[in-house]
Amino acid sequence: MNTATENTWVEPETSDAAKAARIERETHKLEKRLCRQMGQAISDFNLIEEGDRIMVCMSGGKDSYGMLDILLKMKARAPVDFELVAVNLDQKQPGFPEHILPAYLKELGVAFHIETQDTYSIVKDKIPEGKTMCSLCSRLRRGILYRVARELKCNKLALGHHRDDMLQTFFLNMFFGGKLKGMPPKLVSDNGEFMVIRPLAYVAETDLIRWAEHRQFPIIPCTLCGSQENLQRLQVGNMLREWQKKHPGRIENMFAALQNVVPSHLMDAKLHGFKDLKITGIESDEGDKAFDEESFSEPGLPGIQVIKM
Repeated sequence: MNTATENTWVEPETSDAAKAARIERETHKLEKRLCRQMGQAISDFNLIEEGDRIMVCMSGGKDSYGMLDILLKMKARAPVDFELVAVNLDQKQPGFPEHILPAYLKELGVAFHIETQDTYSIVKDKIPEGKTMCSLCSRLRRGILYRVARELKCNKLALGHHRDDMLQTFFLNMFFGGKLKGMPPKLVSDNGEFMVIRPLAYVAETDLIRWAEHRQFPIIPCTLCGSQENLQRLQVGNMLREWQKKHPGRIENMFAALQNVVPSHLMDAKLHGFKDLKITGIESDEGDKAFDEESFSEPGLPGIQVIKM
């Protein structure tokens, strides 16, 4: 009897078919999660209603591609009737591959409009080298897109901001703007004419990255904002990713906090009547527990799960 042979374990090879099956299962789970999370956001905030004509703002990045892709899936199964019009603003950046989005959208069979405006030259002319271009660029882009929405008779503008964008905005305002202000899933436009919606409000950026890879979207890089490595938003994004890496679930907890605001425990006298506060003699769970040790329970939000990075 060959003892050496009996005690030798040979790792079975994983077949290509098994690998493919596993990838297919994971991709199916991802698709279900994306649709569930977008559907939950639409329901929670009443983002889409009967008869809406929605301008889907397409930048050529993974987020806007993913938003349009999932919106089309939602439209096919939605209990209400609404229209989607994909709109891209060609800002005449040097080397911009202007053929990519029209070809993709034609193949997709979705209504679309390409608006060509040379905002690139304006931004480069007005902003000194090395300074942040986002503010001027976004103002110019916003005005143009409002005009296009008006011309296309759209009542809503869908933007591709996701959960991580919303958290980054919250921390940017707190760190650099001195205010507790985030990026809401739904808000009337600053000119009062349109409703701005963010259907990806519950979606993690890591999931959008994976979905873009699976769907092989023809990503178009931005040579304006995307090329500025020292942006405060980039720094905050790196900070959040590092926190999530060291403490999985922290991003989910912080995102839950945006929906669990307790004005009486902050310091904004416009939101809570501190001056008129009276002793009631009645116990309340919302009362101060200054001498108790703080304890924290796990928040729960529909459609949200911990994504390990």
